[in-house]
Amino acid sequence: MTMTIDVPTLLLIFCINFIYITLNTIRFMLTMKGFRNLAPVLSVIEITVYVVGLALVLNRLDNVLNVMAYALGYGVGVRVGIWVEDKLALGYIMATVILPSTDTELPKLLRENAFGVTQSLAEGWEGERLVLDILTPRNQERKLYALVNEAEPKAFIITYEPKYISGGFWVKRVRNSRFKRR
Repeated sequence: MTMTIDVPTLLLIFCINFIYITLNTIRFMLTMKGFRNLAPVLSVIEITVYVVGLALVLNRLDNVLNVMAYALGYGVGVRVGIWVEDKLALGYIMATVILPSTDTELPKLLRENAFGVTQSLAEGWEGERLVLDILTPRNQERKLYALVNEAEPKAFIITYEPKYISGGFWVKRVRNSRFKRR
């Protein structure tokens, strides 16, 4: 028994699953970031693509290459979906920057570059430290790192994505952008 290689079908299966998983990954990220209107619309397209792709594979299970193309499309789709979400840089990050010296111009520099900065003094293992808390859109994350690393190369930086934001300098801006997404 010889197995025929139907290249157009293999490419179609790969592409359909690639598109499905890329959409799935982006939709999941949108859901996690609070895009409550866009995520369901994307899911309608996603599930339509999924059903077509799955039907293609299930109707041709006698050829292991079809299953391999489906699996490869899945893996590549996950990677591309993550890449797309990273490029979109949706949402906000909270950065805590701990500086080894309290005598620094970094807070002023960050404010001059439109970053909201809350600073406080803290006690570390080796003495007094300056702690900066900075809330910024994710698309400004690399700029923030560059400014901090250039001004204070020994700074300790940790970032996370806040789930809830209330009060303070950013509330009006954050609320307005969230309402536009819904």
